[in-house]
Amino acid sequence: MALDGPKKTVVQTVSVVLLMGGLAWASVPFYDWFCRVTGFGGTTGVETAGSDTVLDKTIKIRFDASLERDMPWSFKPVERTMELKIGETGLAFYEAYNPTDEPVAGSASYNVFPYEAGGFFNKIACFCFEEQVLMPGERVQMPVTFFVDPEIVDDLDAKYVHTITLSYTFHQIDLPESHAALDTGADTNTN
Repeated sequence: MALDGPKKTVVQTVSVVLLMGGLAWASVPFYDWFCRVTGFGGTTGVETAGSDTVLDKTIKIRFDASLERDMPWSFKPVERTMELKIGETGLAFYEAYNPTDEPVAGSASYNVFPYEAGGFFNKIACFCFEEQVLMPGERVQMPVTFFVDPEIVDDLDAKYVHTITLSYTFHQIDLPESHAALDTGADTNTN
């Protein structure tokens, strides 16, 4: 049975809407995967161990911190810059402080600049891999362990990079259930 006229138009329209919805749904995970694989947009790599090769050439790493609007914490790098050999494992700390009288949860997003360096900047361990919860008045230092892949010196674009900026932005998120229950319990005990 062949469709013709208005029925054919309706079927085609519904098909286009479903196709576009499916592509929109798949675009976010695909884009995330693409950025992680290529380093596009300053997305860093993740490794389980440091580099086996350390070059005699150094690179400067700058550390940057910011907060999403309405995030009540203060957040800053402990050191603003660090110079290390390409391939050498670096350890840096960021400090966060919750000046409020209630627990606040946060999640950090990150990137590196220039974007060409994203595929060569690898994190081994990072506070940004997990949600962070700071209790009222709590101040913490959060580590990030990283290295710059020695292959950066052979890349057509990235080999001219002498300084990489690692940036984090903390966003407030809902408290995990375990902390929300504690916060609710504290509120009911004070009444």
